[in-house]
Amino acid sequence: MSQNTVRTFIHRNVERQLVREYLLKETERAGFGGLHFQRTPEGTKVTLQAEQVGRVIGRKGKVIRELETRLKYDFKLQEPKLEVEEITEPRLNAQVMASRMASSLERGWFFRRAGHSTAQSIMDAGARGCLVTLSGKITGARHRVEKFQQGHIKFCGETALQFMDVGESVAVKKLGTVGCSVRIMRPGIKLPHEVTILDRHEVGLPPLEDVAYIIPEEEEPVVDESSEPVADTEEVIDSALEKMAEIESDPSKEEE
Repeated sequence: MSQNTVRTFIHRNVERQLVREYLLKETERAGFGGLHFQRTPEGTKVTLQAEQVGRVIGRKGKVIRELETRLKYDFKLQEPKLEVEEITEPRLNAQVMASRMASSLERGWFFRRAGHSTAQSIMDAGARGCLVTLSGKITGARHRVEKFQQGHIKFCGETALQFMDVGESVAVKKLGTVGCSVRIMRPGIKLPHEVTILDRHEVGLPPLEDVAYIIPEEEEPVVDESSEPVADTEEVIDSALEKMAEIESDPSKEEE
């Protein structure tokens, strides 16, 4: 990959991040929920997710046309086409919940109330897990971090990048700014370690036949007819004991 190609990707990502920050600032009151960029032969298609679509479009499309003009001349996007998509469940959108929590803190909510309320609201909507983080001058002059976790979440790796929805916002208070971060594991996610074992009839395989266990017959001992018959063990022991008793009584028999 040449250096010019790398520079192109870097400039494109920086440009999209600036566009995201601008649209977040302009449409935050309408419930900004995220952006999706798509390059088309006609230009750049920008899909904006919002909680209140009417406030983004404006009367007769006035607001959305002004945003498209700003994207074209201020951010140098090639023929931008801005579309607005309504968020069906705002409580499962991390950016919306982060903005709501920041607004609650600015209105004077205690940080524990805001954190627990946000996490519980997300779990009530059906999420598998969530992590709410507050960072900054929360209750005093010193910086601190408070976390509120419920359910199952992933912190790092490909699983976190693929299944976790991340949203960030800032609450401006008298003591200073407080960063609000919300991470949500979306409902219906199947993690890599969750394996379902199906029966044979569920996958269309025939049933296994009963396995027959054959009990082997007892083998008869092999007798060598050419050799002399072996005496019984008890008879051998008795004869040895009798011989030892005779030797003790008459030592002269020991020489024999």
